[in-house]
Amino acid sequence: MARNSEEKSLNNKIAMVTGGTRGIGYAIVKGLLAEGAKVAFCGVTQSTVDRAVTNLTPHGRVFGAVCDVSKRDQISRFVTDVVNHFGTIDILINNAGAGTFRAAADLSPEEWERMISLNLSGVFYCCREVLPILRGKGAGDIVNISSLAAKNPFAGGAGYNASKFGLNGFSEAMMLDHRSEGVRVCSIMPGSVATEFGGGSADRGAEWKIAPEDVSEAVIAVLRMPARTTISRVEIRPSRPPSK
Repeated sequence: MARNSEEKSLNNKIAMVTGGTRGIGYAIVKGLLAEGAKVAFCGVTQSTVDRAVTNLTPHGRVFGAVCDVSKRDQISRFVTDVVNHFGTIDILINNAGAGTFRAAADLSPEEWERMISLNLSGVFYCCREVLPILRGKGAGDIVNISSLAAKNPFAGGAGYNASKFGLNGFSEAMMLDHRSEGVRVCSIMPGSVATEFGGGSADRGAEWKIAPEDVSEAVIAVLRMPARTTISRVEIRPSRPPSK
């Protein structure tokens, strides 16, 4: 099927991806590079960042840095480094996150705060740094990787559900705040993805799960949409989950 001639090209666009050293984030970085974008990404350790840079460099122009998105000063420094390296930012993908799954009564304050800090506050901090750049040029995209847990509570998910419900509310309000300025905002909400997120195995039962590359394809489809159109929410589910 031929592409719409009015689709936005991602060639030479500058994208910033948080949590880009593995799983969904890594797949998004790789997918953007295949579209001709230049991509900056962060991870939490130098060794994982270095390994990802080595593996991704053959696919295009990348810049990697260590950044904990729950720390405002680290985000500010990362954004400054990205702009110094590539000149600007056109696309922000908020992917970094964490999940600890236990009953509310058993969830420690530290576990709660870590999820809220990474999954919700970190997204706000990143958006707060990048929005002035996008507003200044009158165009740009923010894609927040949320979850079906943002609309479907489950036992053991109190902290994670809260962070993702909040993320969806924040994303949709931000879309309304800034769409008249040319900034598009979208939440991508995957179900079960074959990654090691939450301490699981990327291989166990992976045949029925969504592949990280499938989430990347959804992100790219959203970004390619003509400028006149915003896709504000995408829900992604496995086609054939195990029978209960």
